[in-house]
Amino acid sequence: MNPQELLNHYDSGHCWPAALDLDGNYLVSEAYQDALSVRSLRLARGEKPLGYKIGFTNRKIWDLYKVYAPMWGTVWDTTVTYSSNSQATLSLQNICQPRLEPEIVFGFKATPKANASLQDLYDSLDWLAPGFEIVQSHRPNWKFTAAETVADSGLHAKLAIGEKLHISSFSSNAADLIKQLAQASAELFKGDQLVETGQGSNVLDSPLEALNYFVKELRGCPGATDIQPGDVVTTGTWTDAWPLNAGESWRVKFSFQNAQLKLNLLA
Repeated sequence: MNPQELLNHYDSGHCWPAALDLDGNYLVSEAYQDALSVRSLRLARGEKPLGYKIGFTNRKIWDLYKVYAPMWGTVWDTTVTYSSNSQATLSLQNICQPRLEPEIVFGFKATPKANASLQDLYDSLDWLAPGFEIVQSHRPNWKFTAAETVADSGLHAKLAIGEKLHISSFSSNAADLIKQLAQASAELFKGDQLVETGQGSNVLDSPLEALNYFVKELRGCPGATDIQPGDVVTTGTWTDAWPLNAGESWRVKFSFQNAQLKLNLLA
């Protein structure tokens, strides 16, 4: 499929008619160029990029999905919602096989320095927040190759962002932030039922480590746009990705600063 066809399937919520990687020769590097072409089409029709998502940072789910390295995609003004009173409501309309991921989202106040250290990266951050990413797959039954997940807009559908916690109120330096998030847990509830508990250490050892990995990958991708002041980056799920249906209510409760977010789902 060409980039316009990829975007048409994204808009319609319909599965792809066939795999992109039929012979196993579709390279991840090629997929990023296709994804950037889709990004250009979205820019041309007036959508505004608000930052990025990182996927497959949770090593515990690599064997489940047969994808063994992180990837990334763009998030948009048409896909990002900020919650009110730690609650958000999102529609599942035109989302293909939606699943839910509880994550930590970072907000940037500055573009990180070239060859940024972890401390440089920390210094470029403004806030962190609990988040829910709704992800999707346009390949049936969530069976895909790594390259296909990249071409499929990084599997991104929507992102809900909860209450912002200023970085300086959470930690004093990068090492402290890495440790606090690695030791933290997240309880995921469907209605009132606890369905899974995840750990911050699942996310490439800590979400800031995942962010550090992503910045290097982004800057190594030909044609990619660097992080801009005001961008958000959601860093990957602390649990498995859970299938969703309209009418459901989900909640994540993190073990720090009463950070939580409730999500109500509409058709």
